[in-house]
Amino acid sequence: MSKYINDEEECNSYLCGLLEVMSSPPMFTTLRLNTATRSSREVEAMIREEIQKVYSLRNLDPPRIFLHPVLDNVLILENRGPQQIRKMEKEVIVDQNCGMAVLRGADIFVQGILGAPANMLLGDTVSVYADLDGKCLRGNMQPWKGSRFHVGNGVAQMDRDVVFKTKPAPSGVGILMTEPLYEAPCLSDLRPDLIMAQNLPSIMCSYVLDPQPGERILDMCAAPGGKTTHIASKMKNEGEVIAIDRSDNKVDKIKSNLEKWGLTCVSCYACDALKISVGPIGGNVNFPEIPAEYFDRILVDVPCSALGQRPSLKNNISLNSLQSYAGYQRKFIRKAVQLLRPGGVLLYSTCTVTLEENEKQVVWIQDNLPGLSLTAQCPVLGSAGRKCRGLTDEQRQLIQVFDPSRDTPCDKMADYDKDTIGFFIAKFTKIKI
Repeated sequence: MSKYINDEEECNSYLCGLLEVMSSPPMFTTLRLNTATRSSREVEAMIREEIQKVYSLRNLDPPRIFLHPVLDNVLILENRGPQQIRKMEKEVIVDQNCGMAVLRGADIFVQGILGAPANMLLGDTVSVYADLDGKCLRGNMQPWKGSRFHVGNGVAQMDRDVVFKTKPAPSGVGILMTEPLYEAPCLSDLRPDLIMAQNLPSIMCSYVLDPQPGERILDMCAAPGGKTTHIASKMKNEGEVIAIDRSDNKVDKIKSNLEKWGLTCVSCYACDALKISVGPIGGNVNFPEIPAEYFDRILVDVPCSALGQRPSLKNNISLNSLQSYAGYQRKFIRKAVQLLRPGGVLLYSTCTVTLEENEKQVVWIQDNLPGLSLTAQCPVLGSAGRKCRGLTDEQRQLIQVFDPSRDTPCDKMADYDKDTIGFFIAKFTKIKI
């Protein structure tokens, strides 16, 4: 994970900085706005009012809210933290994923509660801890002695017995977070027809891909559908988008998001994208068969190690698993090349920070797929690619990297374009050989 650093001390310093920043959430929340029937200013005003209600419910001051100065239809909310939080007598245990969601503004749904004291009652203020080892069993009543992290305090919305003994199991919010470690907006069911929470680098993918009305676009690994809805929106719902992901549940999520935004130009399929059959040029789509050179643009947001996701309190990925991703990702790239027309655009992206899955993949593409030409991106909000054998300085300038360990300024509130998740974007044009 070094930046092509020969000095061991410098490499260790980079790694320590990376680990430190990855344990905290970005200090900004980004929302993409649905402006199909309203202006950005109108949607901003509506969302501002809704968010003020959410903060008022928790007795918190509302955040600073403003439109992004470069990206159309993107709203920025300034988060706050870390806050000084009290330790309450009664403690609730949640799993690590739930704890990370709390650090980005979520309340705790009933299903996320693993443990709670026997005397927890509706209205009690409790301290919430994330179980970092994944060993707490659901229904635990004792104070948790394992590795844990205090994510904040909240108010119980029901008694303990209701949480664990009611049949069928209750749903909805179990703990309303009123004193979180980081103050960020809770966006559950907050006008899903008008906004979609999406990390800024993910939003950048659709801007760089630059889909046009009437084109044919493929989103190869599309769930949960944030990029898919953005692509269809930028096309003004005109053209053909095919969105693929492996499971029915994931595809149902994509369809739900499309329906909320009123987008109808997308066909969704539950399928392993690697199992697409490539048919003869000029034919029609008969899924899972798609004609060769059918698409104008393809988004290859590949499965990855996800080491850029923030916050990450603990990661148990094995070395073997980490090393397996690069080869797996190349299969998606090869398939995409077959389906892309000459002159078309392939956008490769990951939400990780390893050279093997990022810059080294660009080197591999240049060495093994001469029909793809590395292309300049627009807009550019991230940094150039890191130094890597096989990449010239000029080529690095064509890559866009979001690396919060090296990009975040000392004043974390100073730059909402840098304090993000870790992310990588490379754009290619298919040329005839």
